[in-house]
Formats: sequence, C-alpha cells, structure tokens
Amino acid sequence: MIWNELGMSGGTALIVLASLYFVMKWAVRNGIREAHQRMNGERGWLRRLWDGVITDHGAVE
Repeated sequence: MIWNELGMSGGTALIVLASLYFVMKWAVRNGIREAHQRMNGERGWLRRLWDGVITDHGAVE
C-alpha cells in the first residue's frame, strides 16, 4: 500500500487523515462565517484586530 511506501503504519495514516479532515472542516466553517459577516456588512475578528493595531500605534510605515 502507498502508506507503507511512505513509511507510515495504518494507525498513523488514520490519525493523519482524521486530523486533515478536521482542519479542512474548521477552515470551511470559518470561511463560511467570514463570508456571512461580509454579506451582512460586519467586520471580521481579523479586521477588528488590525484596525485596533493601526489606531493604537499610528499608521503603518
């Protein structure tokens, strides 16, 4: 099997695939939330954080 050629056992492959599934699920969920916020005219947490940095420390040079 291809996992054996890569030097991985079945258990390790299962852990890698499960973690990949949850990372992709998390990324899609956050993308959908961000798109929904943008459609409603709200700013996301990253934009609010960046605006806070700009106002606290002046303009970025």
